[in-house]
Amino acid sequence: MVFSSNKDKESPEKIRERLRQEELRRNPAGSIHGGGLQDLVGSLGWKGTGILILLIIVGSIIYLAFFY
Repeated sequence: MVFSSNKDKESPEKIRERLRQEELRRNPAGSIHGGGLQDLVGSLGWKGTGILILLIIVGSIIYLAFFY
């Protein structure tokens, strides 16, 4: 009988985050620049990322309408 481990049931997001954390532990100098876009998008998920993009577009339109 074969038993599955927790790693078999991990979602792709959890796998990516685990691999990123392992890379940061192996290469701490690679994280000197701090977080980036991938950290922001990874923490927000696809809905949060869509809302962020929508807010940027709406903000740009409002800015251009009033200050251009």
